Amino acid sequence: MMPRHITIDAGNPYALAQFWSGVTGWAIAAGDVPGDDEVLVPAPAPIPGLLFIRVPEEKSVKNRVHLDWSPTERTRDAEVDRVLALGGTIHEDHRAPDGRGWVTMKDPEGNEFCIERSEAERTN
Repeated sequence: MMPRHITIDAGNPYALAQFWSGVTGWAIAAGDVPGDDEVLVPAPAPIPGLLFIRVPEEKSVKNRVHLDWSPTERTRDAEVDRVLALGGTIHEDHRAPDGRGWVTMKDPEGNEFCIERSEAERTN
């Protein structure tokens, strides 16, 4: 068995999918439009896609599960700056003076995720 989608509750599924489409570089599924109750951001196989589902309540507590992202084309710090420009915010900064560590961020609806060092940064 393998995961097909990672499902994320959202107040505005299309807007949140737009943010994550910008973060990942994956396009929103053809046919999904603003106002839809379910919006999919398909990922390249075998990675599970991101599925955003409308819920009536706002996020109120810390996520019990979150995604850790590792940049493939940039450094961790460059990726943090790029995600900030897309509308993310820094929640907790765990970067260490020696270059190790990660940054816990929030998407526009407050869902936490982490950006770790890239593979190149981890092997140097």
